[in-house]
Amino acid sequence: MSSTYEMNWNLDIFYPGGSKSTEFEAELAGLEQATADLNDMLNERLENEPERIAAATALSQDILLGVRQAASFAACLMAQDVKDRRASLLNDRVNTIHAKFMTAMTSFDHALRALDEAAWNNVLSFKGMSELAFNLTEHRELAKLKMAPELEAIVSDLSIDGYHGWADLYNVIVSRASFHAKDADGKESVLSAGQMHNRLSDGNRDVRIQAFEEWEREWAEQAELCADTLNRIAGFRLKLYEHRGWNSVLQEPLLMNRMSEATLNAMWTAVEAGKKLLIPYLERKAKLLGLEKLDWHDVEAPIGASIRTVPFDEAASFIIEQFRAFDPELAEFSERAFRKGWIEAEDRSGKRPGGFCTSFPKSGETRIFMTYSGSASNISTLAHELGHAYHQHVMNDLPAMAQEYAMNVAETASTFAELIVSDRAMKEAKNKEEKIGLLEDKIQRSLAFFMNIHARFLFETRFYELRRKGPVSVEALNRLMEDAQHEAFSGMLGRKHGLFWASKLHFYLTDVPFYNFPYTFGYLFSAGLYARSAEEGFAASYVALLRDTGRLTVEQLAAKHLHVNLEEPDFWNAAVALTDGDVKLFLELTEE
Repeated sequence: MSSTYEMNWNLDIFYPGGSKSTEFEAELAGLEQATADLNDMLNERLENEPERIAAATALSQDILLGVRQAASFAACLMAQDVKDRRASLLNDRVNTIHAKFMTAMTSFDHALRALDEAAWNNVLSFKGMSELAFNLTEHRELAKLKMAPELEAIVSDLSIDGYHGWADLYNVIVSRASFHAKDADGKESVLSAGQMHNRLSDGNRDVRIQAFEEWEREWAEQAELCADTLNRIAGFRLKLYEHRGWNSVLQEPLLMNRMSEATLNAMWTAVEAGKKLLIPYLERKAKLLGLEKLDWHDVEAPIGASIRTVPFDEAASFIIEQFRAFDPELAEFSERAFRKGWIEAEDRSGKRPGGFCTSFPKSGETRIFMTYSGSASNISTLAHELGHAYHQHVMNDLPAMAQEYAMNVAETASTFAELIVSDRAMKEAKNKEEKIGLLEDKIQRSLAFFMNIHARFLFETRFYELRRKGPVSVEALNRLMEDAQHEAFSGMLGRKHGLFWASKLHFYLTDVPFYNFPYTFGYLFSAGLYARSAEEGFAASYVALLRDTGRLTVEQLAAKHLHVNLEEPDFWNAAVALTDGDVKLFLELTEE
């Protein structure tokens, strides 16, 4: 039976030939030359040259689009085949270009900072510059928080083979990891990290237990390398922050997320208070599975009809149908993504674990990566990544700098898309068993963002405090993670996953420190948005909000489009409370 939708993406449309592409080689050479030209332009004094600053702004935006496209292509090549060494070398080259570009942008930021008010206003008066006022102001203010430009330039240059090199080493570690599994007939196979990770949420507990044991075994073997990598990344950050005069490890991620610490604290306070809503759910799920307490590998185990394996075509059609009920434009965009080969979903060996969406802004397209095995969680991931893709789609016509939205609001569109699918699926459930399965999957997201993500945040915050005193051992990292999981899950876990710090890519991303709280922000911000989605004309206002995500702080975005103050608890408490209804319905439907 032929498939309606392809499960493999098309990358040749960008640069034919994969990691051997001559077109991609030419793209990189062009970016190298353009970056050199920008450096030359910025090496001259521009304080009293507003016209040349405007020209530098235009060139920097062209390079930004090119670097984003090149980075996406290299990332896709590495994800589809973790053993493609050519792709890794290309990624190194892209990182080098990006580092040189960032060095140039440090000089650019300094030039903006040096302008007096008259010259600054003159710059903004040039064609196309006023719509970049927020972004240019951001660059100008950031220069005040950093070291002298020549010192920041040295940091960028040394980061290529130092700081970012450690992140690349982690990719090598993952590529070398291999997991052994047996099927129902006892036949043994070797699986990639992505394939084995899917087994951790299998409907059969014996499969989950075997998968978890194998998962722990392999990551224990890699733990020393992982610990060394994590310690080096953290050590670099802490030393850099010290030289910049930054006392908090949260300063950089908060700046990157255009978010105040007051907003972060208000969000976590609401989450802490709301966790009690999930405890009855965890207790009931343990009872349904015949357990006293859920172990780590039981938390995401499916219940009810969600155990059914859903073919990819069926999942695609289902998602498109649910999107269409909210906004026909979102549905049409998603159908195009399925039909045009924008999604890599095949369940095969050699792929990296996890899922992502990455944009090719010069081409006006995106690509989605995941390993689809037919679970309800996979369907949610697919909807999630399509939300990311649509977010980029509605911003394609904006200037490059105005497309640079932060991580937390990046998770808003993705989580909103998940909510559309899960809520409408619930309403259309054909029977009680199916409704339980769908509801359980929906509650799982609250659990992930309130507890799993919070555990990551607690672990990372405490790890950095320990790292100030010196490298942290594997044993200490395991204890930190288990303690964080115990606290974040309100003591409801049986067996914990001490090696989670080793297996989770997010801890090793050098371009996005503390990539944990943005997920919870995005989930709760989306929940607040979704509560208003039934209002007339909401789809249009939703797109307007997405288009502003790259040119406002999150506090400004919420004030403008939602008329709420994110630094106060009211919005967050209301968003967290939405989980209560789901849990109560789950308890009602699963009552014996």
